[in-house]
Amino acid sequence: MALAQTYQAERSGFFSSLINGLTRGFTQIAESNWRIREVERLQSMTDEALAARGLKREDIARHVFRDIYWV
Repeated sequence: MALAQTYQAERSGFFSSLINGLTRGFTQIAESNWRIREVERLQSMTDEALAARGLKREDIARHVFRDIYWV
């Protein structure tokens, strides 16, 4: 006896594809932003290394975006 199973992927609609494309595009823009890369770099540092720079972990975003949001 043989068992055959078929799967047909559901076709996404126009608006669903549009939303997915926009989401991917905005994600790529955000990831290419130097500020995001700087936040990630600082987040990867130890608390001691941050303290040597005069930063606390909870202040990283404020530090990186200080010229835009916290004037």
